[in-house]
Amino acid sequence: MYPAHTRYYLGFNLVPGLGPVRLARLVAHCGSLEQAWHADAVALAAAGLDARTSAALLAARERLDLDAELDRAARAGVRLLTIEDAAYPRLLREAPGAPPLLYVRGSLSAADDRAVAVVGTRSPTAYGREATRHLAGALAQGGITIVSGLALGVDAIAHTAALEAGGRTVAVLGCGVDRPYPERNRALAERIVARGALVSDYPLGTVPAAANFPPRNRIISGLSRGTLVVEAGARSGALITVEFALEQGREVLAVPGPIFSRQSEGTLQLIRDGAALVACADDVLNALDMRVSDLQHTARAELPADPIEAAVLAQLSHEPRHIDELGRTAGLPAATVAATLALLELKGLARQAAPLQYVISR
Repeated sequence: MYPAHTRYYLGFNLVPGLGPVRLARLVAHCGSLEQAWHADAVALAAAGLDARTSAALLAARERLDLDAELDRAARAGVRLLTIEDAAYPRLLREAPGAPPLLYVRGSLSAADDRAVAVVGTRSPTAYGREATRHLAGALAQGGITIVSGLALGVDAIAHTAALEAGGRTVAVLGCGVDRPYPERNRALAERIVARGALVSDYPLGTVPAAANFPPRNRIISGLSRGTLVVEAGARSGALITVEFALEQGREVLAVPGPIFSRQSEGTLQLIRDGAALVACADDVLNALDMRVSDLQHTARAELPADPIEAAVLAQLSHEPRHIDELGRTAGLPAATVAATLALLELKGLARQAAPLQYVISR
């Protein structure tokens, strides 16, 4: 059951041309999200909406059944997260122009607060493929969530390496989360849903279009503490993610490549411009001040001191168990189990394998 504001954020998200800035201005003028949704043409104009956007909003209001749209999302196995929700990703909320509504297939976790974007060319060299596998796998094994865009090349390799390392990964799409693209990565997308999430701010059913992909890059960088570019040409789309990262005040990192390779032109230029040079996973952790493996080692050593954490952890194995089952077998209230699992995730001792399904992570 969603809070009342979710249906209005969903409605506004279905209005063409009404982005975060215009929506914020409209809500500020009208006094609340609900009043903004029901505002008449005069109020919309007074709030600064142009005639086309006002007409689109008025038409959408007449056309849409918001409850039916909520049901549609539920049937598709999609969770809606608004910027007002506690579960909305903290790093993204802090980024300028954060999308008011996210569509999520799979699950986002508190552990995703330690995330690094790994991006690059769709046509990596053998060196780029190996560097991506090595770095993304090592980071994921150390408890870092790998964020990328599900594209062919570096993106897909990074997601796959994270999954193979037993870690978490999040794919940000330039289409609806019910229509993952490209087709070749559909199976990968389903694996990501089971061990992370597909995320988009585009409505369900949105088909992939070239114009959709540059804007989605702001979410890739916004979800991440830093953006690592493995291999990119001088005009690579990965450099758009870098621009967003810089606007958001996030770190930019790059892997050096052969000076004769066109696929290294972009990354070498980033290093000249001050991006942190990365040759191993520790370079990323040091640049972002995330010595996760050390923190997790300490957390594991201290765990037995807490009997509730120990009780919940004792119920976990490598086979997913539902949170309700964990509560019953541990003899603990659901709220206590949920809070304890969140803490165990932060310590790298447990992870969510599917919605409300947890496994041990050591």
